[in-house]
Amino acid sequence: MTDRHHLLVRGGTFAAVGDSGDISGRRGGSSPDGLFVRDARHLSRWQLTVDGAVPETLTPVGDGDTARCVLVPRGGRQEPPAYTLFREQAVSDSAFVEALRVTSNRPVPTTVRLALTVDADFTDQFELRSDFRTYAKTGAVRRREVLDDGVEFGYRRGEWRSCTTVTAEPAPDAVEETGTGARRLVWALDLEPHGSVELTLRVMARPHGDRRPLRVPASPAAVTHQVLASEGEFMEGVAFPTGWPELAAACARGLADLAALQVPATGPDGENLRVPAAGAPWFLTLLGRDALLTSLFTLPYRPEPAAATLLALAATQAAEVGVDAVAQPGKIVHEVRHGELAHFGQVPYARYYGSVDATPLFLVLLGAYVEQTGDVSLARRLEPQARAAIGWMLDHGGLTSRGYLVYRADQGGLSNQNWKDSPGAICSADGSRPPAGPVMAAGAQGYAYDALRRTAALARTVWEDEVYAALLEQAAGDLRDRFQRDFWMPEHDFPALALDSEGRRTDALASDAGHLLWSGLLDKEYGKTVGRRLLEPDFFSGWGVRTLASGQPAFHPLSYHRGSVWPHDNALITLGLARYGLHDEARTVAGGLVDAATAMGHRLPEVLAGYGRDTHPEPVPYPHACVRESRSAAAPLALLTAVGGA
Repeated sequence: MTDRHHLLVRGGTFAAVGDSGDISGRRGGSSPDGLFVRDARHLSRWQLTVDGAVPETLTPVGDGDTARCVLVPRGGRQEPPAYTLFREQAVSDSAFVEALRVTSNRPVPTTVRLALTVDADFTDQFELRSDFRTYAKTGAVRRREVLDDGVEFGYRRGEWRSCTTVTAEPAPDAVEETGTGARRLVWALDLEPHGSVELTLRVMARPHGDRRPLRVPASPAAVTHQVLASEGEFMEGVAFPTGWPELAAACARGLADLAALQVPATGPDGENLRVPAAGAPWFLTLLGRDALLTSLFTLPYRPEPAAATLLALAATQAAEVGVDAVAQPGKIVHEVRHGELAHFGQVPYARYYGSVDATPLFLVLLGAYVEQTGDVSLARRLEPQARAAIGWMLDHGGLTSRGYLVYRADQGGLSNQNWKDSPGAICSADGSRPPAGPVMAAGAQGYAYDALRRTAALARTVWEDEVYAALLEQAAGDLRDRFQRDFWMPEHDFPALALDSEGRRTDALASDAGHLLWSGLLDKEYGKTVGRRLLEPDFFSGWGVRTLASGQPAFHPLSYHRGSVWPHDNALITLGLARYGLHDEARTVAGGLVDAATAMGHRLPEVLAGYGRDTHPEPVPYPHACVRESRSAAAPLALLTAVGGA
C-alpha cells in the first residue's frame, strides 16, 4: 500500500510526513514529501530505524495540526514487541520539532539502538512537480557539518544561501556518513525494566534572505499551545449559526485553517503583514486572486485579512511593462514566489502578473472593505494604487480598445489567466479550444463591472472626485449593455463562457455564469434565468454546482475545471443567487456544500470530483486537490453571509 502523506501547516512552513512520521524524499506525485519553507525543501529525509530495522506502524498519523503515531519492531504473535515508540511532530515558523519516546515492554534492562537518517536537498518546489521539467543549477554546492548535538546542511549557488540545522536532546552518540550525502544520527538507549527514554529533535530552516530571529519551539506541545491561541484569536467574536450546527462546524474548521495559512508579506511602507496563502502543499504563498476572494468571504467576520491583503498587493502592483512576468502598469500581481528558481529567473513567478481578474478584484475588495467597516483611511491611502488599477483595466486590460478585459496565453506561464487557469479550461461544449489570440472570459467582465461601480462610489464619497465617479459609472453601464448583447446565447438562455478574438461565443455551459450573479452584471430577468439553470441536475451534483454541465462532450467529472465542483466557485454562486432573490436555490447549494464538508471532517478541500450524489452517496475527492486551501476554508463563511443559519 502506498504511504499516505499528512500535512502539517503553519504560516509559510509545511511538512508532509508519512503514516509512520518518516520523510522519504521522493519526487513527483500529487503531494511533495519533506519539510518546506519559502518554496524550498529543507528536509528531504527523516527516516527512523530501530536495531537496524524499520519499525512497523501500529497507529498511523491521523488528521490534526500535530502528527502522532505509534511504532513497534516487526514480529509475530509468539513474540510481543520488546518496546514501543511514540512519535509526536509539529511545525512552526521555519521549524520542525519531534518528541520521540521509547518505552520498554520487558521486565529486564534493555538496550535499543535508534538511528535517524536525515538529509536536506534544498530542492525547489517547482522541481518536484509531475511535469517532467528539469532545471540547470550550475555551480551549486552542498555542505554537511557535524555539530556537537546534531548536523547542519548548507546550500550555495552564486549569491543564494540556505541552510538546515538538526539538533537533538540528548545529543546523538555518533553522526555517521551514509554514502548518499545524508547523515545518520545514532543513539544507544539504555532502558530500565518497563522504563522510557525521551528524545527531542529540532530542525531550524534558514531560507535565503531570511534574517529574522527564529527559534524552534521546545516541543510539539508548545506548538499546540501556539496553534490554539492563534485559532482562538481568529475565531474571537464570530457568531456561529446555532440553527445549523453543521455549517457552524464548517465555519469553525475553516477559520482554524485560515489561522494556519497566514504567511508573511510586506506593505507599501515596508510594514510586516500576514496574508492568506492560497493553499498547501503547492501554493503556500501569496496569490492575488486567491487572497482577494478569501478576504472577501471573511470580510463580514474578520476584516483584518482584507486590509493586509490590500496593502500587500498594493506593494507588489506593477509599475512598468515586464514581458516575462506579464506585467503592465497598474496590474495586480497573480503570484509571488521566494524560491531559488524564481530568484534566478528560471521560472517567471518571483512576481508574476498572469491574471486578468486580480486587478478588478483588488478594487472590489477595497470598495467592500470601506462599505463593511466604514473605515475610509485605507481607501485614502491606496487611492494612487486604485486609480492605477482602473487605468490598467481601461488601457492594457482592454476595456477601452476591445470593450472587455482581455488576456492572451503566456508561453512561459499560464495559458488561461482567469480563475479556470488550466490548459483547455476555456472551451466550447464539444471540448474544442478557441483559436489562438485574445480571450475575453465572462467572469472577469463581471468583476470589472463591480470594480467600476465600487470605485466610482469611493471616488464620490472618499476622494471627492465627482467627474471621475461619473466616468466610471458610465463605463460600468456601457460594459453591462455590451455584455448582455455579446455574451448572451439565446438558444441556451445562458451566457457564453468567453468570447474569442473575433467575438465568437465559446458555448460551453459553465459555472462562471454564477459569478455574474455575484457581480450583479446581468439584469434581473437574465439573472434569475441563469440562477435557476445552475440548479438543474446537469449542473448541480448534489454537493455543488459543477464547473461544466454534464452531458456536454467537454465534461469530465475528474477534470480540474471541466466538470469538478469547487467550493469557492459555489460560494460565489450562492452569494449571487441570494443577491437575485433566489433564496431557495441559494439554500440548496449551501446545503450541498455543507453536507460535503460534514462528510469530510467539516473541511472543504480545494476541489471535489463532479460525480452526482444520486449515484455516489459520499463526495468523491479530486486526486490532486490542495488539502488546505484558503478560498475553500473561507467558503462556509460566504455561505453564512448568503443564507444565514437557516
